[in-house]
Amino acid sequence: MLRYLPFVVEIGLLVYCLIDCIQSDEGRIRNLSRTGWLILIVILPVAGGVAWLVAGRPKDDRRRQVPWPSTGTAGFPEYERPRRAPDDDPEFLDRLRRDRESDTKHEQMLRDWEAQLRDREQRLSEPDGGTSGSSNA
Repeated sequence: MLRYLPFVVEIGLLVYCLIDCIQSDEGRIRNLSRTGWLILIVILPVAGGVAWLVAGRPKDDRRRQVPWPSTGTAGFPEYERPRRAPDDDPEFLDRLRRDRESDTKHEQMLRDWEAQLRDREQRLSEPDGGTSGSSNA
């Protein structure tokens, strides 16, 4: 089993480097073109893979942008967003105002319906059953 380990490591390195090279952004690959790196990785699997990892792979700028200990954040986007209270947000305040106006309109409509319902109930509870107005028609 131990004698197969170098072969497995070589195949693993080859597959990893090929996939990494193919998925990398063409403009960020260093020193050679993507095609040149692919040929080098396939022809010289171990040396080409190591060369890709050392000299060809794009540098990850995200690691340099946010040094975790100095910023005090864990590197999660929700911690890096500017924090605003809801009452500082003009869109939120505008939505509240519109909702309040809408609620006022709905409340007025409900009051009108209740008044109409009370009028109907009052007409129906009159001694003649509220049919006096309809019998003259």
